[in-house]
Amino acid sequence: MRPFQSSEYAALPVEEKQEVDHDADAPVTRPRRSRTFLAFIVALFSLIVVLGVVAVQTWAPASSHRVQQHGDEKQAATEADLHDHLSRATGDQYLLGVGKADITGPVVELNFMGYASLAQIGTGLRQRIYSRAFIIGNTATPTDRFIYLVIDTANGDTAIRNGILEGLAALGSAYSMYDTSNVAVTGTHSHSGPGGWLNYLLPQITSLGFSKESYQAIVDGCVLSIKRAHESLAPGYLSFADTTVSDANINRSLWAYLANPAAERALYSDDVDKTITMLRFQRASDGLNTGILAWHSVHGTSMLENNTHVSGDNKGVSSYLFEKAMNTSSTAAPGFVAAFSQSSVGDTTPNVLGAYCDDGSGTMCTLENSTCGGTSQACHGRGPMFQKVDLGVSSCYEIGRRVYAAAKTLYDNFDSVATPVQDTSVKAYHVFNDMSYYSFPLSNGTTVQTCPAALGYSFAGGTTDGPGAFDFTQGDTDSKSQNPLWVIVSSILKAPDDKQKACQSPKPVLLDVGELNEPYAWTPNIIDVQSFRVGQFIMIVSPSEATTMAGRRWKKAVADAATSSSLTTKIPKVVLGGPANTYAHYVTTREEYSRQRYEGASTLYGQNELDAYIYLSTSNMKYLASTNTVKPAAGPTPPDNRANSLNLMTGVVYDNPPLFKSFGDVISQPAASYARGAVVNATFVGANPRNNFRLEGTFTAVEMLQNGKWTRVRDDSDWFLVYTWYRDDGLLGSSHVVVSWETESYATPGTYRIKYYGDSKTPVTGSIVGFEATSGNFTLA
Repeated sequence: MRPFQSSEYAALPVEEKQEVDHDADAPVTRPRRSRTFLAFIVALFSLIVVLGVVAVQTWAPASSHRVQQHGDEKQAATEADLHDHLSRATGDQYLLGVGKADITGPVVELNFMGYASLAQIGTGLRQRIYSRAFIIGNTATPTDRFIYLVIDTANGDTAIRNGILEGLAALGSAYSMYDTSNVAVTGTHSHSGPGGWLNYLLPQITSLGFSKESYQAIVDGCVLSIKRAHESLAPGYLSFADTTVSDANINRSLWAYLANPAAERALYSDDVDKTITMLRFQRASDGLNTGILAWHSVHGTSMLENNTHVSGDNKGVSSYLFEKAMNTSSTAAPGFVAAFSQSSVGDTTPNVLGAYCDDGSGTMCTLENSTCGGTSQACHGRGPMFQKVDLGVSSCYEIGRRVYAAAKTLYDNFDSVATPVQDTSVKAYHVFNDMSYYSFPLSNGTTVQTCPAALGYSFAGGTTDGPGAFDFTQGDTDSKSQNPLWVIVSSILKAPDDKQKACQSPKPVLLDVGELNEPYAWTPNIIDVQSFRVGQFIMIVSPSEATTMAGRRWKKAVADAATSSSLTTKIPKVVLGGPANTYAHYVTTREEYSRQRYEGASTLYGQNELDAYIYLSTSNMKYLASTNTVKPAAGPTPPDNRANSLNLMTGVVYDNPPLFKSFGDVISQPAASYARGAVVNATFVGANPRNNFRLEGTFTAVEMLQNGKWTRVRDDSDWFLVYTWYRDDGLLGSSHVVVSWETESYATPGTYRIKYYGDSKTPVTGSIVGFEATSGNFTLA
């Protein structure tokens, strides 16, 4: 994310969608502040807004998508199938549980988290976002267990994690084994979800502060997904296998990657990690699979910066397709959960056709700093369907489909290639570590240190997924080459002292965020250090977006340490998941850091950050030993800014229908008939969806007439059903909603209608009143 970036894309017709349910509208109690303090805050936000105004051009990818339609009934496994499943489950048994819940918060009138674009304010839904929870425990020692959460957000976060831990504690003694040490909150890194839920000031700036409602929707959904996973706990088997997907990611910072030693690069066939590692959860009682947890590296930036409909981006698509496929699979238990965790995502991009200059020249951007004519604004990465101007909808679906297709093929052949997880021990540890001038030894005995968090000038240059503003470019190691204005701006906020400059070198510091604490901490200096182990399978939980080579070094170091210490009885398998628990931006190799592209400039703690992460992981591995019964010292507690965070967002005042209209009235009916592949639109008198998020429910539905009865066949969870909200008159409080069904080629011919579910806020009393609306019938042929 970049605080200096805004984008004024020309409006394009788009459709997207997501699910939402009930609202959490309780305001946060905040301490009183002086007028001088508030003036400072207003001035600060004004400065950021001024810096953020930049024009970015509109463009997009598209695709032709096919999803297999699935019935609601599951085929029971035959006795032969069951025997076949169980005969191949040769690993040890574990206590396993999976769960999924809706976390979709405010889909309108709130800035998205990811691109840090001031103009990217939500206008609706393409697809609901979810938390997917996986619990693994020791059957003999039930307190030895851990929770791995994959949530459709940009990242894990301190505020969210604190809320989840509090929510679990509130569930009672049955959940007492879940605590700071064994709960990991990882984000899929989608850039298409509501913001306003983060603990630190810097990422709050573009969302105008902290939204209690957005935060609470995520926390409540995460806790519910864990509760469902906990309630499903049963003995089962784990096994893992790898596959590759060749066409779902490329390296967006190749120039930095090429700085790594040639001999090291020669060890790998690709300049990004194209591996999918799948961990399968199989129930012992009947041999049915309850879920898969997969790790794959690709940025959640398929949906473009001018997209304003909520979605889980490409990883959300992969999960959606996999879970739909399992609806009719004889190998899957009801409630099957499929999660695609982020991995070494830092320098990856889903814009696999490369980065081109959108200035009419048709040339590729420069390798070294991703510019066109010396500036970054015209340099954009292109997804596989970029020629379809649909804000990335089609490219997003296609990248998600490609990852799904590779994962599904692996799943279908799993028993012939998978390795069973063996050794019944299940272990976890977590510590907090202050990275501000943290000293530690390298493997050669040299003592080095990390630095207080800081962002370099190239941070404001952005990436090819979302270019920066003004004259900032990537690959800048000299602050003197920049416009003197930015040196002044940097100094006004907090000029780095000589010690910080030397520590962060060769990064020229633009924002000394780790030493900014007014009105509260801007960026974390205290990070979460965490790892899990089940049998020979080790999970590194990273607070930062690791680049490809940083992830490779980190995983290798952990695997080597596990082997040398005989931590596992089998050859260790190591995966890396993140960004998790708190958002610590990026981690690069020392060589990549020296080139100061966006990822290096966003490596907060200096050139030794990766080595520090590796040292912290390997030095704490004793807590993953099967014989270990103690926890490490907790470390310094990071600040909790939930109660004192700013909130400059306005709530819903009231809703009113236009004169002589009622909520839910149909303004524009669908046509009488459509051919499959057409877009069906219905327009209704609406109300603000922030009144009720309809969590675990839906704003929209498509119903089909079957045997004389109306049956729901689509809802907010479907990619091709789109909800868009428009404000008509702010003073009157009127609005309208367009529901668009992008009919699929596989849709069943028949008679249909569209449903809209809304909730209005009554003037004066403020009461919330639900309503529903129904379009006229139409046929699909």
